[in-house]
Amino acid sequence: MFVCSRNLLRSPTAEAICQGIEGIEATSAGTNNDAEQPLTGDLIEWADVILSMERTHQKRIQQKFGGLLKGKELAVLGIPDDYQYMQPELVALLKLRLQRWVELA
Repeated sequence: MFVCSRNLLRSPTAEAICQGIEGIEATSAGTNNDAEQPLTGDLIEWADVILSMERTHQKRIQQKFGGLLKGKELAVLGIPDDYQYMQPELVALLKLRLQRWVELA
């Protein structure tokens, strides 16, 4: 599960580059109420690993869904809101930061 603020640029890009990888199911959501796909408790429960783009997202997730996070990995990728959807620099940065969790070509 990839999380950013509005689920428009960064987290949907991360979701897109992970689609089709065997053994990986990826989705994305946003912490803001006006997000394309707002983050819900059901999504938190679905996810094994939750990767937020910024520390502020991690804090919001912990505050709102703390009770649902037991046994789940919640990490910060450290990707600022400086990119467009599927921008090559964003894709390259995501591939670099996701190496711990996913083998990307």
